Parts: sequence; structure tokens; C-alpha cells
Amino acid sequence: MESNPTPNLVTPLEHCDWLNLLLTQIWSNYFNPKFSRRLSAIVEKRLKLRKPRFIEKVEVQEFSLGSCPPSLGLQGMRWSTSGDQRVLKLSFDWDTSEMSILMLAKLSVGTARIVINNLHIKGELLVTPILDGKALLYSFSSTPEVRIGIAFGSGASQSATELPGVSPWLDKLFTDTLVKTMVEPRRRCFSLPVVNLRKTAVGGVIYVSVISADKLSWSCFKSSPSLRQQNSTTNGLSESNLDDKDLQTFVEVEVEELTRRTGLSHGSNPTWDTTFNMVLHDNTGIVRFNLYERPSSGVKCDHLASCEIKMRHCEDDSTLMWAIGPDSSAIAKHAKFCGDEVEMVVPFEGTNSAELKVKIVVKEWQFSDGSHSLNNLRSNSQRSLIGSSTLLSKTGRKLKITIVEAKDLVTKDRSGKVSPYVKLQYGKVGKRTKVAPSTTTNPSWNESFDFDENDGDEYLNVKCFSEEIFGDENIGTANVNLEGLGDGSIKDEWIPLEGVSSGELRLKIEVVRVDDQEGSRSSANGWIELVVIEARDLIAADLRGTSDPYVRVNYGNLKRRTKVIHKTLNPRWNQTLEFLDDGSSLTLHVRDHNALLPTSSIGECVVEYQRLPPNQMSDKWIPLQGVKSGEIHIQITRKVPEMQTRSSLDSQPSSLSKSHQIPTQMREMLKKFRSLIEDGNLEGLTSTLSELESLEDTMEGYVAQLETEQMLLLSKINELGQEILNSSSSLSSSPSQNGN
Repeated sequence: MESNPTPNLVTPLEHCDWLNLLLTQIWSNYFNPKFSRRLSAIVEKRLKLRKPRFIEKVEVQEFSLGSCPPSLGLQGMRWSTSGDQRVLKLSFDWDTSEMSILMLAKLSVGTARIVINNLHIKGELLVTPILDGKALLYSFSSTPEVRIGIAFGSGASQSATELPGVSPWLDKLFTDTLVKTMVEPRRRCFSLPVVNLRKTAVGGVIYVSVISADKLSWSCFKSSPSLRQQNSTTNGLSESNLDDKDLQTFVEVEVEELTRRTGLSHGSNPTWDTTFNMVLHDNTGIVRFNLYERPSSGVKCDHLASCEIKMRHCEDDSTLMWAIGPDSSAIAKHAKFCGDEVEMVVPFEGTNSAELKVKIVVKEWQFSDGSHSLNNLRSNSQRSLIGSSTLLSKTGRKLKITIVEAKDLVTKDRSGKVSPYVKLQYGKVGKRTKVAPSTTTNPSWNESFDFDENDGDEYLNVKCFSEEIFGDENIGTANVNLEGLGDGSIKDEWIPLEGVSSGELRLKIEVVRVDDQEGSRSSANGWIELVVIEARDLIAADLRGTSDPYVRVNYGNLKRRTKVIHKTLNPRWNQTLEFLDDGSSLTLHVRDHNALLPTSSIGECVVEYQRLPPNQMSDKWIPLQGVKSGEIHIQITRKVPEMQTRSSLDSQPSSLSKSHQIPTQMREMLKKFRSLIEDGNLEGLTSTLSELESLEDTMEGYVAQLETEQMLLLSKINELGQEILNSSSSLSSSPSQNGN
């Protein structure tokens, strides 16, 4: 990290016996379990990618680093200064024979049980405090010395002499893993939180915006194949004759198995300004940016340079992001809550001056207890106190999954066609769609499947395949988080497919309670008429500074929702919802319609209606709780049948006539879709899609209203029937009374 430091920038050598004593005391209970789980996941992932040819499959069956911790600073430790950052240098020596790592390898002629029984790692460790001591970055200054002891377990069909290449393969695998994760300039992070919420993040949703690059030039990328080709054809011309304005570059964003690309931009200071929705499947993640050049002649793209930003969830519910800066310095940013935008300028590795400007917003973190963070710390803390997901605590429900359509699927067919189908796996139940016609990469299915909800199953596994003659080809997978779905709620989402360069799948997920007895309540007390009119000054939940708000209304166990109003902080719904009056609590949840995973809350409030005079409408603005700003405008009335004839029944024909017009409107929109697709009008398609979603929400509102009407009418019929029976019994008893 530092070359030839001056004497006044280096502290005297310090003893660190106390550090080894502390590490010995806390190793078994704190560090060892965490390191074992993390390292096991990394090694298992790399085993699948880097196994020898004579091993068909290898899996980790047991992984423990043992009870003997590494030794730190046996020759002391020393602080030095690199730029304006303090760096602690100390030796790292780990020689243990108490570890227990067991792997089962499947060979073409049998199986082998591989046991790692000792490990030796020796190198120099660098520790850099960042963010005023709130976190530490640590790495090896250079590739450490690694030796692994191998044995072969009993019960296998192969002996040690028949697998001579295993030991050097594992040595190289372990060394490469360290190099790619914690050898300079790659650094890991250890946070020192002041608040422990005792929650473990298991995934998240982030918005990654690739803004621009600066100081790109041909001289920065001497290894570029196109540059070498141009040099070979310029008949001795120098590199200075190459014009940097001719550079055509794009950026590929890589998060785990999910990759997305920007468009092409020209010159030494290209601007892309492109945002992608990305998904994390852990409490940490690496966002890698690969810069590619597309020569004017030919279609092959050349990799120029890369850089990366690492991020992790901290136990105080904030997010830490860090990268390597100029001269191996550390760039660290801290997002205090979800929705906080972080802008970073990161240099490309291996270049002198080229750098990339990006913005990252953590939309939400999801936790192992089923909850997920909201867009500020206060609302998240309140949610965590309330409890975990309704999915984990409720049973007797069905999940109706509709595979609607897909877009931009990948295909290796030269004609650009694909024959796709989708497999769904929920718990132990698997289902699949029919094969869509082999036309384009934007197929449509509109197939629905029902699953019995399982207590504890939070994810729906989705795999998209292309039917081929010689074996179906996997063209993308996704894990859909089902956490937080309430009774009667519907999610209509575009899910990005992982493991491929492009492709999204549209799913509609509906929750239905099987044992719901909504129609059994008596209407003797009348009904509640709630008009959700509008809202104002809502907080911005999206990266673009707006929201896509809708209102989810909870009345006891009943749930209703309004339509979605797109791209506004001052929406107008003007929707009427009705509930049988049984005195239940009435809560309004204003939510932002999210394109990935669960939607985000942008405020909530409780409506007090129990003391309202009968048949008198109350008009009120109610401030939203848990957010910095926002109010919702409603009108609410306690309707009592004995005192006033229900006006909504008179208006039913008009509602029905409007609902009858919806199929015609949808057919007209589909015709418009086809025309826009033929013209290639993307803006028109986006606008029309929003109109179609609003129309679907309107139709759902009509359906919900008709269901309420049906419940009220059935209840009233039951009451009238009971009155008729009572009257009949009274009339039948009259003659005997007269006879007396």
C-alpha cells in the first residue's frame, strides 16, 4: 500500500500478545462460526467452477476451521501512513491440524471422500480503519504462502494413489480464492456497529446507475486487441495518431449471476446514465463494472478494464460501500438508511487515470426473520418490533402464480428465435408452463398455477428453458421473495433473470385465503364506506425522485387496494371501498409499486371511525406515520340501513356498465400494442403499459366492490328470510291462542 515511507510516518514496533490472547478467547464462539460459514460458501461456489477433469462433481459435506486461531503479529505490529489514511501492518501465521473439512467427489468410475486435516497460511496482513473507526478494511499485502494437507476418507471406492492431482488442485484453488477476495487491492470489511438489531440480512434490492467515465484514452488500454490490430496496420504510426474520440465503449454491470449492459457511448468522456435493478442474495455483495470497447469494424467486443464496489449490510441497518481509490487508497461511503443515494468515482484497475462515476441506492434489505427494511431507520425499527412476515405466521392460504410473459430472452439461435417454457418450484411442488410458439424472444403464456402455502417457504424458484432437440437450454433463473404478501394482495412484477446477459419474466402473484368466511358477518350494524381521494407530499421511493403509489386498506382480516398512480408524489385515486361494519380497526398503508420483490412502504395511518355519527360523512386529511412527510385525504361514512336507503345500490348499474366496457378497452389497447411494436415505439409502449396496468387496477376495484355488494345482499336476504320465518311461526300460533 505504501512505498518507501518516511521515518516520521512509521510508528515504533508494538507488541501484540494481547491481541492473540483476545483472539484465542473469542475465536471459537464468534469468529470461527462466521468465517467457516462464509469461507465454506465461497469455496463451494468455486469448486463448481474449478474442478479437475477427472472429478464430475464435488460437494462440501462438513466445514470447520477448528479451535486453533491464527497468530497475529508474532514479530510485532506497526502503524504507517499512506496518503491521509492510517494502515496497520502485522504478520499472519496460521498453522493448524484441528480443522475438519470433508468433501465428497463423484468420479466417472466411483466416489472419493476428500479430507483436509491441516492448513498453513503465512503472509503480511494490512488493516485500514475507515469512517472514523466505524469499520475496518483488511487484506494481505501480497499472495500468502498456502499449504493444505490432504487425506482420503474410508468408505470410498478410490484410494489416494489414484487421485494424484487433488492436493495441488486444492492448494491452487484455496490460493486463488484468497487472491480474488482478500489480497491487495481486494479488501474485505469488518464493521464495528454501535447498535445491534439482532437481524441477519439475507438479500436485498439495489439500483445501480452507470453515469459516466472520465479520462479514457488509447494509451490507457495498451492490451486492447483492437489497439494492437490498429498498431499493426498503421505502418509504423505512433499511438498518438489514434484519436480518443473514436473510442466506442459500454459498461457491463455484474452482481453475482446477474449481468446487464449499457448502450454504446463515444469519446474519452462517455456518458451512459443508465440505471439497472439488481438483486443480492446475501448480506454482502460485489458490484463489478467491466468496460468494453466495440470497434467500428467487426462485432467482437474487447474487454478494456474493470473496477468494483463492495457493499455490506451493517447491524445498525445501514449499508457500507467501499472500493480501491487512487494509489491504493480506500474509498468508503456510508448509506445510513435504505433509499439513501451514494455516488462514487472509482478508478479502473490497471489504468493510470481512467475512472468511472456511478450511483448506488439500496432499495431494501430482506432479513431472515421475514421482515424487510423500509426507506428510513425509524420505520424499519417499528416494523421489526411489530413482527415478521405474514407469510410465515399464516396458513390455510393458496398462492396463485400466473406466468404472464417475458421479454428480451437470450437465444443462441441465429434466427433470433427461441422456444421457451418456465418451471416453477415452490417447496417440494414443481409445475411448468407449455412451450410458447417459436417466434421471438418476447413470448406470452398467461398460465396460472395454484400452490398450497407452506409455513416457512419464503421463495419461489423460477427457471426459464428453451426447448431444443438435443437437450433443453437454461436461459435464466430467479428466486422470487414471497415475504409480506397479505390476504387478497396481488403482485404484478417484472423479475430479472440471473445467469444470463438479458431477460425479464413477468409474474402475477395472488394470495387467496381458503378458510375465509367474509360473507358470514351480519349487516345489522350497516357498512363502512371509505373514499380514498388523494395524497400529497409523499416521499420519493424511486431513484428518479418520484413514487408509484397505491393504498392497501386493511379492515380486520379483509384487505383491499386501490389502483397504482405512476410517477407522482401527489396521486389522486378517487376510489370507493366498502366493508361490513363490525368495529374492526381500519389501517391505510401507502406503498410504492416496486418492479422487484416486495413493494416498499411510504407511510401508514389508522382511521378512527367508530365514534362517527351514523350516515354523516367525515372529510379529513390524515398525516402518514413512519415517514418524513405525506398526508392522505379520505372521506368515511358509517352507513346504517335502518336510517337511510343505501345509495350505492342505486349507482350499481353505472358501475356495472363501466366494468362491461373494460374488455373492449383492453382489446383496443392490445391493438395499439401491436402497432407500437411494429413501429418500435418504446416510449409509446411504456405509456400504454402504464395505462393497461391502471385499467387492470380499475377492474380489480370493480370486482372488489361487487364482492362487497354480494356479501351485503346475501346478509340482507338471510335477515329477511329469518324475519319471514319468525312471522310464519307467529301466524301459525294465532288460531290456538284464539281458541283458548
